Amino acid sequence: MTEDADFVAAALEREGAWYRAEAERERLGSDLEFVGASVGAVRGTVRDLGRRRPGMTRDQAVALASELWRSRVYERRLAAVVLLQEHVDRLDNGDLTRIEGFVRDARLRALVDPLALDVIGPLVERLAGPARARADAALDRWAGEADVWLRRAALLAPTRPLRAGGGDWDGFVRRARLAQAAPRGGHDVVREAVERVRDVVQGTRPDLAADPVPDG
Repeated sequence: MTEDADFVAAALEREGAWYRAEAERERLGSDLEFVGASVGAVRGTVRDLGRRRPGMTRDQAVALASELWRSRVYERRLAAVVLLQEHVDRLDNGDLTRIEGFVRDARLRALVDPLALDVIGPLVERLAGPARARADAALDRWAGEADVWLRRAALLAPTRPLRAGGGDWDGFVRRARLAQAAPRGGHDVVREAVERVRDVVQGTRPDLAADPVPDG
């Protein structure tokens, strides 16, 4: 491992507890390894890394996230997500390909949802012009994929921008229709995402709430 990855791994091991590891493994039903570090400890570790490496570049952050993700330790993968969240303002359209790989591999709400809500959504929302068009095309493709986790990520991505008064509602409706028409299987994963965004809009954007949204 690189020095930064080793720092993160060692810190998470120190913060771990066997009883939390067992509880998380049972809660998530995953075959990943768990060290039992809390979400707060994961976030604190990434903050400590930022203080230790204040000059970390975007490329270094993305490379480190990829290295942490290659591990089969859940908390290291979560640290990779948090690291991307910390650097999201510097990510661009080209990073969606790497993030797509993370989503395909994650297969857990606890990893896919923060990637969609706090990385993919904000990344896409601040793009403009051809870069935004390419990102929108990528999310449209995800919405029609057989992989239900990619469909979920595409649907959840605009949640925070929509809540804040922005977001691409028309894009969400289009992707909800694509997701509904995509091959079935794991349908609850997609339906939850549609209902979650629809609930946000009904509560905060009554101007949009009357628009028809398919049932995911």
